[in-house]
Amino acid sequence: MKHKLITVLGPTACGKTQLAVALAQRLGGEIISADSRQVYRRMDIGTGKDLSDYRVVAGLVSAPVVGSVAGPVVDGSAVNIPYHLIDICEPGTKYNLFQYQQDFFDVYQDMQSRGVQPILCGGTGLYIEAVLKGYQLSPVPQNQELRDRLEGRSLEELTAMLTELKAKNGSTMHNTTDVDSCQRAIRAIEIETYNMEHPMPRRELPPVDSLIVGLQIDRELRRERITRRLKARLEEGMVDEIRGLLAEGIPAEDLIYYGLEYKYLTEYVTGKLTYDEMFRQLEIAIHQFAKRQMTWFRGMERRGFTIHWIDATLPMEEKVDEILKYLS
Repeated sequence: MKHKLITVLGPTACGKTQLAVALAQRLGGEIISADSRQVYRRMDIGTGKDLSDYRVVAGLVSAPVVGSVAGPVVDGSAVNIPYHLIDICEPGTKYNLFQYQQDFFDVYQDMQSRGVQPILCGGTGLYIEAVLKGYQLSPVPQNQELRDRLEGRSLEELTAMLTELKAKNGSTMHNTTDVDSCQRAIRAIEIETYNMEHPMPRRELPPVDSLIVGLQIDRELRRERITRRLKARLEEGMVDEIRGLLAEGIPAEDLIYYGLEYKYLTEYVTGKLTYDEMFRQLEIAIHQFAKRQMTWFRGMERRGFTIHWIDATLPMEEKVDEILKYLS
């Protein structure tokens, strides 16, 4: 039996994972992550994997368990909710939308063949839109000549160049969540330039019909949650996580490429920022990121997607019941 995909989206710190897990527990489902950074192993605290959320004990949250079997695994009173597309590649590599679209489709097809309820969950709007709409993409090789030419340009200059290329291409493939560092902006320019210069048949994957649920949260409450979560993650050892990745030999510029926590904490660890500067700048950056996420989701609605918005502060059972009504 095939199940219609359920998509749970929303800004950072709104409780997406907990809701997706509660849904999976109720429906015998599995979760497909839609997060562009949680694909990396050992980048746990900074990407907010919160793997403990995937093990549910009588409705409560306990310790992490990775799974990829059909439906939840019951271990005594614990239910381990399987998840996919988390911890699938090494730090320092450049995972991209082309790879994600194929990986999603492979997992989604497997779940459908097993009669498992698929639940797509995350905050990377571009990834979500690409798989739901069935973007036709082609792999884009590195263009060293272009990279050399762009080296030394400011982020503002690169962003302006990207905006101009997008206008020429009529592209919605990138937004400002993809250009919070010069490296990411250059890669986005590289992709847009390649697509403009190489019109060619692209890999085709079908669009996926989905019930889309968005978690809506008051702006001030969202800001409060973001700040509280940032403090908690720093206490949990996020700085040590960055130091450990650098000690593995991952270049600082590669960590900075991943943006947000990895950008600012790397600059702190390497002495470019004081602790207070790091915290203040990172806090502002995450608030801005959450705002951009919401801008993307509102853009999805303008581009024809129907998103059923649910109050993030409702009790979990009420949120799950509301989603099930949409399914019926």
